[in-house]
Amino acid sequence: DEPAIRNVSLTIPRNSTVGFVGASGAGKTTLIDLIIGVNKPRSGNIYVDGRDIHEDLSSWQCQIGYIPQTIYLADNTIKSNIAFGIPDNEIEEDKVWSALALVQLKEFVQNQPDGLNTAIGEHGTLLSGGQRQRIGNARAIYHEPKILIMDEATAALDNETEQAFMDGIEELRDQKTILLIAHRLSTVKNCDIVFFLKNGQLIAQGKFDELIEKNPDFQKMAQA
Repeated sequence: DEPAIRNVSLTIPRNSTVGFVGASGAGKTTLIDLIIGVNKPRSGNIYVDGRDIHEDLSSWQCQIGYIPQTIYLADNTIKSNIAFGIPDNEIEEDKVWSALALVQLKEFVQNQPDGLNTAIGEHGTLLSGGQRQRIGNARAIYHEPKILIMDEATAALDNETEQAFMDGIEELRDQKTILLIAHRLSTVKNCDIVFFLKNGQLIAQGKFDELIEKNPDFQKMAQA
């Protein structure tokens, strides 16, 4: 019966990169669901440029690229899975290659005999876990959203691949509004703002180094 999120008020500047961190159950994904509009708050409002998102939810959601932790992949080609929902004759291959480069998968695809037309199997069984995640990441980037939301999108990646992927995301800095949910704090080190949640409440916000210095709970999480 307790609300998952309570008394949260925050501002996300346009074209900033922000991180949401906290222990499991802190309310990170619930807060993102509210921002996307999947859930509607029982009290309070969510505004974009001064307008409640629920006044025209579809136009707000059309601007969002969402990367979940678990990616759905069809039994089809790499190209079709990245440009998901678009007829083959309308897929822009240069955009597919750009997305693949950003997620550090371009070289792998280039080395496949069928290139972009490589079959990935049912649920991506012919790919590794990290490759499946990156296909999902590339899908969100292909559609050129104004807002990119990543919900533990690097959880399936090893540290080296995660760093390379985050370096690619850095190239989008100041071009898109990027929201990152992360357990690994390395993912949010370079964020413009880090929002630290605990038990459904926003208990601290600021630059990563500021939170390390000023907030004991965040300091413990960083040390762990």
